[in-house]
Order: sequence, then structure tokens, then C-alpha cells
Amino acid sequence: MHLKQLLYLSILGFSPMLAQSSTIPGTTEIVWAKQHVDTTALPLDKNVRHGKLPNGLTYYIRKNTEPQERVFMYLVNNVGSILENEQQRGLAHFLEHMAFNGTSHYPNNTLVDYLQKNGISFGADINAYTSFNETVYQLQLPSNDGELVNNGFQILQDWAQGISLEHSEIDKERGVIMEEKRAGKSLGERIQDKTLPVALNHSLYAQRIPIGTEQVIQHFLYQEIESFYKNWYRPNLQAVIVVGDIDVDQTEKLLKKQFSTLKNPEKQTQRRDYKIPLEGKNQFMVVTDPEITSTSIDISIKHPERKLKSAADFKQAIIKALFNDMMASRYNPIFRTANPPFLGGGASLSAFMGGLDVFSIQISAKPGRLKEGFDAVWREIFRAKQLGFTATELQRAKDSYRSQMENLLEEKDKIASSQYVQEYIQHFLNGIASPGIDIEMKLIDEILPNISLSDIQQVLQQYLKDSNRDIIVMAPEAEKASLPNETDMVSWINKLSKEKLTAYTEETSDLPLLKHKITTGTIVKEEKDDKLGTTTLTLSNNIKVLLKPTNYQNNQISFQGFSYGGTSIYDDKDFQSATNAVGLIGASGLGNYTADQFEKSLAGRTASASPFISETAQGISGYSNNKDLELALEMMYGYFTEPRLDTAIAAGILANAKDGLKDRDKNGDAVFQDSVMALLSGNNIRRTGLTLDKINQIDAQRALAIYKERFSDASGFNFTFVGSFDSEKIKPLIAKYIGGLPSSAQKAPEYRNLHINIPAGKIDKKFALSKEDKAMVYLVLSGEYEYNEQNNIALQAFREVLEIRLLERLREEEGGVYSPSIQMDYSKLPDARYTLTVAFSCSVTNAEKLAQYSVEEIEKLKKEGPSVENLNKFKANDKLNYESAMKTNDFWSNYLYSNLYNGDNMYRIFHRTELRDKLTPISVKDISHQFISNKNIIQIIQLPEAKK
Repeated sequence: MHLKQLLYLSILGFSPMLAQSSTIPGTTEIVWAKQHVDTTALPLDKNVRHGKLPNGLTYYIRKNTEPQERVFMYLVNNVGSILENEQQRGLAHFLEHMAFNGTSHYPNNTLVDYLQKNGISFGADINAYTSFNETVYQLQLPSNDGELVNNGFQILQDWAQGISLEHSEIDKERGVIMEEKRAGKSLGERIQDKTLPVALNHSLYAQRIPIGTEQVIQHFLYQEIESFYKNWYRPNLQAVIVVGDIDVDQTEKLLKKQFSTLKNPEKQTQRRDYKIPLEGKNQFMVVTDPEITSTSIDISIKHPERKLKSAADFKQAIIKALFNDMMASRYNPIFRTANPPFLGGGASLSAFMGGLDVFSIQISAKPGRLKEGFDAVWREIFRAKQLGFTATELQRAKDSYRSQMENLLEEKDKIASSQYVQEYIQHFLNGIASPGIDIEMKLIDEILPNISLSDIQQVLQQYLKDSNRDIIVMAPEAEKASLPNETDMVSWINKLSKEKLTAYTEETSDLPLLKHKITTGTIVKEEKDDKLGTTTLTLSNNIKVLLKPTNYQNNQISFQGFSYGGTSIYDDKDFQSATNAVGLIGASGLGNYTADQFEKSLAGRTASASPFISETAQGISGYSNNKDLELALEMMYGYFTEPRLDTAIAAGILANAKDGLKDRDKNGDAVFQDSVMALLSGNNIRRTGLTLDKINQIDAQRALAIYKERFSDASGFNFTFVGSFDSEKIKPLIAKYIGGLPSSAQKAPEYRNLHINIPAGKIDKKFALSKEDKAMVYLVLSGEYEYNEQNNIALQAFREVLEIRLLERLREEEGGVYSPSIQMDYSKLPDARYTLTVAFSCSVTNAEKLAQYSVEEIEKLKKEGPSVENLNKFKANDKLNYESAMKTNDFWSNYLYSNLYNGDNMYRIFHRTELRDKLTPISVKDISHQFISNKNIIQIIQLPEAKK
């Protein structure tokens, strides 16, 4: 984790952005003595144009070409819910909504409509969030469209001081926000409603949750939101951030012209910096709920925060990052025992909010073993405090940290614009340093070698205190009487602190990863495809490898390989062993190495290989940087030829799975999801939820046998490699590690079509399972389908237009939902089928009505087809998405893999524009009419359980 990612904790779904990693180099020199780290503020990266207008508005402008021909434009307001008065609770967030419902230059709902016509997607490209201390608006636009960019500045200016706040729009939005609030109702919210005041030390933060109160949302007077807007949305509390493929000088001129007209109010209310007070007291709380399925303990020891501003802060942040890495590694071997003492546990340092950092300790207990789990977690903390860490542990953590930063340095000209934006948001709001990756590496080169074991030891001396400590116990309602009290838990901690503990020991290995020598294969055929930019290699074992070198990243290589078969070829009695085989083998180590040895051997290396067994295929996927590609391929080879099964680890995994299921039937949401899965699969045991009986069917030895059956013979495998490799240099590695895979050259493996499909006909089911006063609605339409590119893009257009129409009908007109989810899936193998799913939460009284409206909109769209305007919105958005996607390694890796799996035409991507242009309202209507049928529709509604 990059240092600056230790900034905030997400609360109640309002997630302040994390400062992201690294920047393109600056040239400012940082000088300090060898044994002294500078406490002066680090300079801002000189590659960003940073300034302040006479009215106080701050700006950041940076040229960056990742992605090309795109620009990110943000308006950041140092304004959030903490600034509300009692009559305004929720209005900072409400105001954010109103920014999309009408502004000076875009009245009513024309703003989103205008942007959608230009291919800008609401949610992905245009969005906003509100937190306790900030409200941030974002736009992502094509930078080669001058008019659109100019209008983007106008939109930001409108948000800054031109939101219309028409009364009729305010009243319409009340229902939408109430539905957003309703959608958040859950077990998690019930727990946070009780625990958050404790976590926030009963400060003002606890009374200013951004979503607000129902009373205010439903009944606030118009002048309250108008007053909040005029009072707080002012240039001396705002920043404009523009990063992208732009001309910096021209952008600065436009920005100054657009935003210099903004004015601050004559009488300004001071913007206080609200802190969560530390009073030296400890707090204890027990929270029980009928839907909690296991007992857990969260302990937070609070400290004043240390913001990352200077080189000295940078050193402390590195020390904390190393400590977290080393502490996590202490717990991993405990998880791998045959009978782990807890379901989960650990300790770490992180930033919180309101001026605080926290040392957090978490325990998720197994049934009847709360104290044992508690002791196991704390014992490792005290072992580290009393006896310290080892030099080997510290060096391993340093190697891992340096490797991550060196990978970032390699990509310094490929850093995404969105990452820079997040850095500048934190620089503006919190003064977090953003000096650039080159300066950061200079800091690391100076600081990292000089960090000692005593520096790490000091972390626990400083942060493991017995004051400002919160202990929160969360447990099932039925266990309330047997839970420990504060006195019990303090005595547990005190007793453990006095134990005489033995020093930590670990097992490492200097053996080679693999036991056996690899017999290298050869390349027998090579076919170049200039149009795709690929080379297909046929190896001596008849395996095919598709290479696509790219320059989208400087130091990133990914690979995937598969052959048909999977779990489908096994009977139901072996299904659980087959589907869990990879999990058991993958957790057991590899070749000569145990799991612990293997994990430690990878410190400082960027290499991964992960086998998989799906229903219709088995395969492996992996990634590496350029330096560690051979290691990733060696790991890949090992998973074919030298898998391991650690019976103790397998036993621990199965034991934890069983304990994790305890009281699952008391969680209404979990039971509902299991019920939906059962209904949509015709109650097929391969699709239904996990049960104790299913876990008992898992035989570790049978799982190993199945794994070997799937991987011991690589006949029929196809591999793809995408990324920053040289085709000539990679060929010897391909010949050795893939050409050397065992292959019988027999008939290529095949999968078995199990015909597990969504049931036909009309089904209407209701489940009274929720503890909350809300409904969850699912509509699922499915059926047979003719899979081809023209049909596929038509269904994509249908989904996009349906989403627009359902948002208009269910949200804007009815005010009945917050954000309906519309998903369109289609497949070619094993059966050509489509599935259209509409899902949303709403009030219980509206569930049936809104479900019917959704069906009406589907039928209306089938009957009439999309409007030209809405279809053009899809076309514009699809064009922009594909232009960006085709310049990424992820796109090409998944594209090549899916084409090989489905047997699709490799050149279909080059026909995308033609297919998109051929779409008409009539063609979309015809395709939807042909396949989407309300004769096969399943309506599922989750309702509140009957009151006892």
C-alpha cells in the first residue's frame, strides 16, 4: 500500500477518496543530513500548475496522457455535513443531488441529458460524493472536443455558485433521497448507528452523518438549503482540478476567465476545522442483533493524527507501513493451522478522521472460543512488543515496500489522471504532500535503509496504550447473557501482557521452488497477425500461445491459459471437492515450499500465478513485472506439475467454513440471497448456497486427485500474453515453461453441458425475511438466444436505454427508488442464452407497483423501440468507452481470452464502429422483440418479516 493511502476510513457508504500513489517526477532537490530527517514541508510536484485566484479559489492543472484524449475536471468544496446546523442535517448531501437537477445554464434535468448525448455516462464519468468535510464533483470528458471542455468549465462554475434550487425540484428529490436512505438500511447500518457515536467520541461528527435525518429531508424549509449553499459554496473554500491530455497554458487561461467571476459573501462564516476530542477515557460497548452470526471484537486505540507533509512524516509513514506488513505476516501462519483459534484477526495502524489515527485490533471469534481467539490475537501483539521483530522480517518488509515503489517508478509516465486528481484533492483539503514519484524515491533511498528494528519496536511503544481505547463487542442476540464485560476483557489483556512469551521463529527455505528439472519444449510454428498485432506460437506439445506486446504500461505483463472441462465432467457427489480443489491446493504452498515458505519467498517480487477450475474449464492466470516474468512462469509450471496439499491447512479451511455458517439462517439477507439462487437454478445443488452438508462432502484427497486430473495433462490448452514484453525475448521462456508442460496430444478435453438454466414461465415469489422496513425487488427475464455480434450490441443498447427510461420513470417521475440496477448478460457457451435483471430497493407499499412499472417499460421499449435520442446516447457512450478500453492491457487480455474460449472471430473488434452505426431504433426493437419475452419472467420480492 502506498503511504498516502493511509488517510481515511469509509463510514456509512460516504467514502472520502484515498490519496493515490505517486506522481510524475519533479526536479526539486530534497536535502537533509544523514541522521536527521527534514521537518519542512515537501514541495508540490513542479509538473502540476498550482495557483490561487484573487477570490481565493485554488487550482491545480496538469498535462497527463493516461488516458489519451481525456480530461478529468473536478470541483472540490471544503464543505461537508459537519458544517450543517440542526435544521440542515443532510442538506450538504441533498445539495449535491440538486446540482444535477438544474443550474443556471442547464435548467431542470438538461445537464445529464446534454452530457449523455456526448457519450458521458452518469455514474462513471459524471458523479459526486458528500462526506463529513468535503463535497466533490467530477467530470471526465473527451479533451479533443473543445466545445465540450469549455462547457465542462461552465458546468463546474454552475455547481460552484449556479445551482438553481427550484422548489419543485427540491420536493421531487426528497423522495429520491429517502429511498437512498432506505437502501442503506441493513444489519451493518444498525450496528453503525450504535457504535459510531462511540467511535467518534460522541463529537459533532456523530450527529452529522451525511445522509441526514428523515425529519429534515422530508420537511426542511427551502431557505435552509439556500442558506447553506450561499454561505459555504464560495471560492475561498473551493478548488478546481484539471488533469488530462490538455494544453496547460490554455487551460489556465480558460479557468481564470471562468472562475474569477465567483464571489465570496460579504459576511463570511468561519470554516472551523472540527476535531474529534481525545479525553483520555476508555469506552466499552456490547452490541447484539438477531442477524449477527458470529461474535467479534473491535478495539480502537486513538491517537492524534500525523499528516504526511514533511520528509519526517514520510519516514513515519514508511515505518507504519512496514509495521503493518510485518504484523500481518505474524498472523498468517496462525490462519494456516489445522484448527485456527479464530475466524479472523489482526492488528494494524491507519488514519481515521477528525484529526485521529487509530491502532486497530480485530477478532472474529469461532463459536464458543471467544477468549481463545482474543488471546491468540493479543498474544502476537505482546510478543512483538516484548521481544520485537527479527532482522529477516524487517528486510522482507523493506524488500516488498521498495518493490512496490520501484514498480510505480517504472510506470511514472503511465500514471492514470484519476490518481493525480486524488492526490490534489488531499493536498487541497488536508495539506497532504504530493512531491512526485522521483522525489518520493529519493526519500525512500535515504530513509528506508536506515529504518531499524528499534524504529519498528517504537510503534507499539507509542501506539499500544491503555487510554483512549474503545472496545466494542458485537454478537448474536442469543449470546448476550454469556458475553464478557469490560472488567473481564481488561483482565484478559492485563494477564496476557504479563505472560513470558517465546521469541517468534519462522521457517524459510533456500531450496529451488520446484523439485524436478524442466524439460524444455520447442516452438514448431509461428504465425504473425499484423492487424491484431499478435503472434501465435504452436509448441512441440501442441499448446498454442498468443502473444500481444503493448506499450500501454511500461512494466506490466498478464497471461491466461485454459482448456475445456472443469467441474462439469464430475458427478454431483464430487462437485464440492472439485469446486473447492483450487482453494485447498492454492493455500498449501508449491513445489518444495510450504505455504509460509512460499509466501516469504515472494517478498520483493512482483509475480503471481493462480489456477482455477470453473464449470466448463480449468486454467491459470497470472501477472508480473518485466523482471519477475520467469518466476511467474515457474509458478505456473509448478501448479501444473508439483501441486501440494497441506492436510492441516485444508482441515483449518474446512473448520473455519463450518464455523462461519453458524447462525447463517438467522441473517435475513443471506437467506434471501440463498433463496434467489435456489429459485433461479431450479434448486440445483451446484448453484445453491453453501451448507454444512456441502462442506462435509469436501474430501481433501479427492480434491487433490481431481486437481491433478485437470492439470496433469495440458492437452488442449491455449495461452494469451499481453503487456510490456519483447516477443523475441519471451520466446525462450514460453518454450521452456509452457512448451515443457506435460501433454499427451490426445483428443482435446471437452466440457459437459449440464443445462442448468433459469426456469421458464412466470414465477412470482415473496420472502418475508428482512429486519428492515423496506422491500428488495428482482425481475429476471431469460431465455434462449442467438449469440452474434449484431445481436449482442443490440442487447447492450436495449439495456442502456432501459436504464435511462427506468431512471426517468421510477426515480424522477415516481420518486420511488434511488438507483435501479439493470444488467444484461448473454452467453454462447455452454448454452446460448440471455438474462435481463432489474433490481432495486423501495418502500414496501411501492414494491408491487414499481415492479409492474418496470415490466411496462420493458414492454414499451420492446414495442416502440428506443428513441433516436436515447439510442444516440448509447452510441456516443459506447464509442468513448471503446476508444479508452482498447488502450489498456486489461481489455486486450480479456478480449483475446474470451475470443479463444467462445471461438469468436478475433477481428470482431474492428467491426465495432460499423455495427454501432448500423443500429437503428427498428433493429433494436426487432432484436428485443425476438428474444426478450415476458413469458419467462421471475418476480422476487423480499419483504419485512412478520412482526411477532
